[in-house]
Amino acid sequence: MVATASDTEARERARERAWEAAAAVTDPELPMLTLADLGILREVEIGQDGTAQVWITPTYSGCPALAEMRVDVDSAVRAAGFEHVRVRTALSPPWTTDWITEEGRRKLTENGISPPGDAPVRPSGPVPLTLLPTRTIPRCPLCGAADTEELSRFGATSCKSLHRCRSCLEPFEHVKEI
Repeated sequence: MVATASDTEARERARERAWEAAAAVTDPELPMLTLADLGILREVEIGQDGTAQVWITPTYSGCPALAEMRVDVDSAVRAAGFEHVRVRTALSPPWTTDWITEEGRRKLTENGISPPGDAPVRPSGPVPLTLLPTRTIPRCPLCGAADTEELSRFGATSCKSLHRCRSCLEPFEHVKEI
C-alpha cells in the first residue's frame, strides 16, 4: 500500500500530538521540569499501524527515575489518544547537561536550584581518570552571588550537590555538569 500525502500529513499530526504529550511529562526528581526541558525526550515516531514509539535518554545509566518516566510517558501518550505505545531508551549519544533548555535552566533557578554550567568536553575514546576533578563554582540562585561553597558533593539525588551562599548564607542545590 502506497502512503498518500494525506496519510503522511495525518501521521505527522499524530507524531506532533504524541510529542506534545510526552514533552509535558515532568521529571520525578525535578518536578518543575518537563522531559523536554531536561532534553531527555529524544524522538517520537508513529508506525504504519499507529503505534507511537517514544525514545527517552536517562540522565545517567542506572537512573532510578527511568522506570517512572517510562510509565508516565506511556500514560501521557495513551491519554493523547494512542492505543499502542512503546517507550524506548536511547543510550547513545549519552545525555549531557548541555541538553537542558534555557527554559529548564530558568525554572531551576526560579525554584532555588543552581543550573549546571557547560558540560566538560572530553575527547572520544576511553574516559580519562581524573583524581581531582575541576568543578564549576555555581552562583547562588537566590541572590546571584558568586561566593558559594560546596557542602556535600551528594545532594537529594545523584545528579545534584549541596552548596551554601557565603553572602546570603542560604543553602541550595546545584545540578552537576555531565
